[in-house]
Amino acid sequence: MTLAEHTYKQFDAELESVRANVLKMGGLVEEQIQNAVEALIQGNVELARKVDANDAQVNSLEVAIDEECSSLVARRQPTASDLRMIMTVVKTITDLERIGDEAAKVARMAVSIHQSDRISLPRFNEVQYMAGLVLDMLRKALDSFARLDPSKAVEIGRADELVDEEFHLNLRHLITYMMEDPRTISVFIDILFVTKAIERMGDHAKNMSEYVVYMVKGKDVRHTSLEEIEKEVS
Repeated sequence: MTLAEHTYKQFDAELESVRANVLKMGGLVEEQIQNAVEALIQGNVELARKVDANDAQVNSLEVAIDEECSSLVARRQPTASDLRMIMTVVKTITDLERIGDEAAKVARMAVSIHQSDRISLPRFNEVQYMAGLVLDMLRKALDSFARLDPSKAVEIGRADELVDEEFHLNLRHLITYMMEDPRTISVFIDILFVTKAIERMGDHAKNMSEYVVYMVKGKDVRHTSLEEIEKEVS
């Protein structure tokens, strides 16, 4: 094996290590969402506080992966697809960190909702449904990243539109409830913050799927229509 071949194989192994760490971070963020929503629905204040505390782990992973990417750029001076890979990783971990922040926000709202002296607690069917959609989007985005497969970007984009529709529908319902019974305003404002946090998670998952298109195809599809993305990945 020549020195060049050895260097290339070592660089390839380093890239795979970075990709593996991104998926590790993604798995932690996915768990954060699941636990935050469970804490909200079950009234599990202890679990909610655990989610809020574990956000520091997500932040630490982002910093570690970002430093690893900076080191790779400095040492290897990557070009073409390798450079796109590293750029995609940096953008992806930023969105994952923000999803983690939103999950922690849901957890804090869960504590607020269940610890306060409420007249009554609402059902969380709509929140659970939205969270299910977003978790599916996140899993598909991470799978696309792992497989270097941009084909799910359109499906994830359509799911994001559905999440947006659900948010606006829930917003109208919450406003109606608050107008009918002003005593519910406090709790329903908290629920509004929860649904907004979940809607933002969907936006970040959609961003991640678009980065995969850039990584594989070399085409930046941010701020483009789903039809244009579909043409690019077909």
